[in-house]
Amino acid sequence: MALTPEDIVNKRFQSTKFREGYDQDEVDDFLDEVVVEMRRLASENEGLVKKITASDARIAELQRSGGSSSSVGLMPPAGGAGGEDTNNLLQLARRLHEEHVREGILKRDELIAEGHAQAARIVAEAEVEHRGHVAHLETQRAAIQASVDQLRNFEREYRESLTSFINNQLRSLESTSAPAAPPQA
Repeated sequence: MALTPEDIVNKRFQSTKFREGYDQDEVDDFLDEVVVEMRRLASENEGLVKKITASDARIAELQRSGGSSSSVGLMPPAGGAGGEDTNNLLQLARRLHEEHVREGILKRDELIAEGHAQAARIVAEAEVEHRGHVAHLETQRAAIQASVDQLRNFEREYRESLTSFINNQLRSLESTSAPAAPPQA
C-alpha cells in the first residue's frame, strides 16, 4: 500500500468501549504500515541519489571528452529557455544512446572474437590430441606387424625343419626296412 502524508493526517482510530483511548492493535498495525512505507521511501530515495550521482559523473565525463559545456549543449544557459533545455537533454540522451549502442557493438564483437579464439584453441587441441592418438596407434600397428612377420618366419623355419625331420625319418625307415635282396643261386 502506498502511504501518503494525507493518509497519516487523516487516519482515524476507533475508540474503545471499556477503556479510554484507541484500539491498541489498530494503532500498532497502522504504525507497522508507516514503518514499512518509510523504509521503502528511504530505500527508493537512496537509489535515486545514486542514479543522480552516476548521471552527474557521466555528464561531467562527457563534458571533459566533448569540449566545453556550452559547445556540447549539456548545461542550460543562465537565463535559458525551456525549449532549449529540452533540446539539450534530447541531444544528451541521443549521445548517451549512441554511446551505449557503440559499447554494445564493441562488446558483441569482443565476445564473438573471444568465442572464435576459444573455438580455434579447442580445435587445435583436439587436432594435437588426435595426432598423438594416431601416432600411438601407428606405433602399436608397427609393433604388431613386426610380431606377425616374426611369427611367419618362425612358421616357415619350423615347417622347413619339420619337413626335413620327417624326410630324414622316412629315409631312415626306408633304409632299415628295405627287403633283403633275394639269394642268388
